[in-house]
Amino acid sequence: MGKVYIVGAGPGDPELISVKGVKCIKQADVILYDRLVNKELLSYAKPEADLIYCGKLPNYHTMKQETIHAFLVKYAKKGKIVTRLKGGDPFIFGRGGEEAEVLVKHGIPFEIIPGITAGIAASAYAGIPVTHREASTSFAVVTGHRKEGAKEEVKWENLAKGVDTLAVYMGVSNLPYICEQLLKYGKNENTPVAMIEWGTTLSQRTITGTLGSIVSIAKEERIQNPSMIVIGEVVRYREKIQWFEQTMEQSYPLSGVL
Repeated sequence: MGKVYIVGAGPGDPELISVKGVKCIKQADVILYDRLVNKELLSYAKPEADLIYCGKLPNYHTMKQETIHAFLVKYAKKGKIVTRLKGGDPFIFGRGGEEAEVLVKHGIPFEIIPGITAGIAASAYAGIPVTHREASTSFAVVTGHRKEGAKEEVKWENLAKGVDTLAVYMGVSNLPYICEQLLKYGKNENTPVAMIEWGTTLSQRTITGTLGSIVSIAKEERIQNPSMIVIGEVVRYREKIQWFEQTMEQSYPLSGVL
């Protein structure tokens, strides 16, 4: 019997993966990796390792989740060391829990290697602290994904009234709805909002606005996935402590970053 390592690859910058995460890549016989994993990390793999792409685009999955489960089980039962490499953290909107359940069901040994999630890392690279003594004592990670006509799963009223900072994942296409719900349940239309596109990478781009204005700004700037949406008073601190994009302008003048 082999073993499976479910590894968080971090938010994009390849240097943000953990030391243990790199070790898991180096020792793997098989690596199943997702779309948002920085491909530079695959350079740590053994030359003979099998690299299997499992990427998923919005509304288009290269490989179904059930197929990924089957691969994990198949290779582990062949005695292979399998590294399941996921963007960000595997237990934050990464379906890592589902994969771990499958491994338990089949009696396969596994470990979970946490990763830095984009809600924290992209915010930091944009100069936005998700908590700050004078502005935020709580934050929540929230899915912005919503199927048309499906039952609402996100408790927007609780989030609007009970949490200082919201980090919304997969929310670009549903941005108007997200803003509408937060305003409906009492958030002020002047609440600051940031959108961070390709956070922590050389393609990072950040826009800011308010709940009342961000939809039109995002449309004008053509913000695309993957983007983090950060909502709360902490966004105001970006004006003082933004650093990464300024560093890129100085270090990579031809990078094309806005």
